[in-house]
Amino acid sequence: MKQGLGYAIIAYIAWGLLPIYWRLFGTLKAGEILAHRVIWSFVFMLLLIFLSKGKGKQLWSMLTNRRTMLVVGTSSLLISANWLIFIWAVNHGHVIESSLGYYINPLFNIMLAVIFLREKPTGAQWLAVALAGVGVLIATIDYGRIPWVSLSLAASFGLYSLVKKKVSYDASTGLAGETAVVFPLAIAYIVYLYASHQSTVDTLSTLHFVMLLLAGAATAMPLLWFAKAASRLPLSMLGFIQYIGPSIQLMLSIFVFKEPFSPMLLISFGFIWSALVVYALASIRVARVVKTNSVTT
Repeated sequence: MKQGLGYAIIAYIAWGLLPIYWRLFGTLKAGEILAHRVIWSFVFMLLLIFLSKGKGKQLWSMLTNRRTMLVVGTSSLLISANWLIFIWAVNHGHVIESSLGYYINPLFNIMLAVIFLREKPTGAQWLAVALAGVGVLIATIDYGRIPWVSLSLAASFGLYSLVKKKVSYDASTGLAGETAVVFPLAIAYIVYLYASHQSTVDTLSTLHFVMLLLAGAATAMPLLWFAKAASRLPLSMLGFIQYIGPSIQLMLSIFVFKEPFSPMLLISFGFIWSALVVYALASIRVARVVKTNSVTT
């Protein structure tokens, strides 16, 4: 459990610090950054796959199974959309909105579970969803518009998680398959940018270009750390630790990127945080009931 806790904390700290990383490439368009992220993630994962015993066969089995690839293709498009929105948000001064999106993601998952999995949330979980809804409404009033960045991030990652339930491959094989699907599109987009003289990679310094090449490692390593944590920790504990990421993003947005944080927005986050407390307590209670039932049977 100690190892799992360490892996989880490192993973969520890394995800929380990603805005600093993507800000290094502020002169590039979000689509161009995404294309490089996909390309170098695929290259990095391919290297890891073939250095791991048996993973190459798993990847080939995935890529040659039409039914599996339909699911993997869907998850690939969803996570690519999530990456694109997040990168755009970071480099256009919307880090607060992105942190809000990842705060409400677990609560959005409840709605998806009701709609697609026919699950029946507890009264406390419904209360959490209602509190989060009030928080989003207040943020909408404060912004003067619907916080589409937050809702898009929560929706894309929530749907991605839902689709991922349809496949049983481990994290490394899954990410390799997902990046393989969009790899040709990323290559085509980079070629198009160069051919039309719209590529801005040449504006990067040598150091920043090397950092861009490391986008694959920056994408894959937190996911692999999370996979190791998930296999060692109870889901309820992971539920608490996951808020490290958006909390770091929120602090960065206020104290490093100097984004405006109004009193109204503080009230909005207050409702979101209250919702998360209710959700966490309800999840712990459900986990204890399931554990008790499993022991008695």
